[in-house]
Amino acid sequence: MDKLQAMRTFVRVVEAGSFSAVAHEQDSSQSAVSKQVAALERALGARLLTRTTRSLALTEEGERYFEQARRLVDEIAEAEAALRRGERQLGGWLRVAASVGFGRLKLMPLVQTFLEKHPEVKIDLRLSDGFIDLVEQGIDVAVRIGELQDSSLIARRAGTTHRMLVAHRRYMRALPKARQRLVVPEDLAGHNCIVYTEIAMRNDWPFKAGPGAPRAVGTRRTVRVEGNLQTNSSEVIRAAVLSGMGIGYSPTWLFDAELASGEVLRLLPDWPALEIPIHLVSPRERRHSAKVRAFAEHVAQALQQE
Repeated sequence: MDKLQAMRTFVRVVEAGSFSAVAHEQDSSQSAVSKQVAALERALGARLLTRTTRSLALTEEGERYFEQARRLVDEIAEAEAALRRGERQLGGWLRVAASVGFGRLKLMPLVQTFLEKHPEVKIDLRLSDGFIDLVEQGIDVAVRIGELQDSSLIARRAGTTHRMLVAHRRYMRALPKARQRLVVPEDLAGHNCIVYTEIAMRNDWPFKAGPGAPRAVGTRRTVRVEGNLQTNSSEVIRAAVLSGMGIGYSPTWLFDAELASGEVLRLLPDWPALEIPIHLVSPRERRHSAKVRAFAEHVAQALQQE
């Protein structure tokens, strides 16, 4: 058995969802494709696929093996393509992960310009506000916002973001006049604050006095806020603020357009929130990938210019 070819066939069967589609690609028979996968399963001593008359599904072992096999197949294809074309041209799949809001508002434009620059590259963009295990999910590079916890990853500092207090004009107008002006973080007491649960601080919002604050510059305050909505989705935070439901403690980029138009107001501008680092992280085994290095450089340059 040609194990590498069997791995390639297995990966394509999973991606295509059928033996017949891969048989057509290989100008072979469905039986021949099935035999390649069966031979690979025997060599590994594990069942990778469950087969029915109508569908295929990965087993638990198959799911783990698929991500690693796909990465290896891609790396070999990348190396072979580099030899054929010369080192200047990148190609193949690149799997990228980010949070939903950052991915939609900030990363997508950079993905577009990267693909325009490298037309042979294909990007699998996975957006989630929850934690993603890069190795388990087969991710090549991920954007992580906040302090890093996993020291096993290769990390590059790509920029800095800030959180700020924001509220829609409708929310502020509906308040009694005495409560419409916030001067110190403690003035958040009694306001409906929308809590994002995917950060460690959750209800405890930190601030640092700036030059215009009625406290010594650098004075730190952390206030505990309350509200009738909490969520693990940055997109829900955005929708709730734009609906006038309450006050959000959000990254600046989540409301760039609405802040510029005046639809959304920045509150307590003299009390900026603490800076938050943005890192690009990759599993250690991807540190030599030309695609990963090129994409990380592309994103980092754009974020640092901002």
